[in-house]
Amino acid sequence: MITLVFAEALQPFLPPARRGQPWCLPAPPGASLKHLIEVCGVPHTEVGGICVNGRPAGFADRAADGERIEVRSWSAADLHAAHALRHWPAPEAMRFVADAHLGALARRLRMAGFDTCFRNDFADREIAALAAAEARIVLTRDRGLLQHKAISHACYIRATTPEAQFDELVARLGLRPGFRPFTRCMVCNAPLEAVAKGAVLGRLPPSVRLRQMRFTRCTGCGRVFWEGSHWQRMGRMLDVSGS
Repeated sequence: MITLVFAEALQPFLPPARRGQPWCLPAPPGASLKHLIEVCGVPHTEVGGICVNGRPAGFADRAADGERIEVRSWSAADLHAAHALRHWPAPEAMRFVADAHLGALARRLRMAGFDTCFRNDFADREIAALAAAEARIVLTRDRGLLQHKAISHACYIRATTPEAQFDELVARLGLRPGFRPFTRCMVCNAPLEAVAKGAVLGRLPPSVRLRQMRFTRCTGCGRVFWEGSHWQRMGRMLDVSGS
């Protein structure tokens, strides 16, 4: 028999009857630690560290009879620690792909300046392929998606409202130093560029022509943005969120 002990943050992934206590089970011959952990319901992407009989171990290590396996979660405090199971990019270099249920979170991340792919018809296999090909961090509330072998970096989003989801992600990944507000289109995700007023004059409402002087244009879809009341509301949200 082997004994698995899961950190408190990982308990919600376990079956209710298994929570709050060590989990003892037979050691399947040749089974990797990653396989054993996911058999218990915990996605490998949520694991921050593994110790076997007090010694650091990796996902590919094999379990042996009589071993005690302690499984930790991860947080912003240890993303770049030497004992971490995966290397995380600096906040300003993080890129994301959000599943079909997290469109509002994707828009908030774009507002803060993070490259975030999103489609409301994304299939799991597309998300996994995009994450692997472009080194993107997967954002999802789908536990099954997190167990896809092609996904190495992901965050299970626990909150249910967009505002709380954004705050949760900013805190967990320490994103605030990477904020680059209003540098990316919230609609199509392409970068924004400064544009002269004269170049977009014909596309502006009369009140905007009179009051606004600074404009940006999306390099992808061509939408024009200015610092109106909506811009100011979004700015206040970014000042509060993740603080």
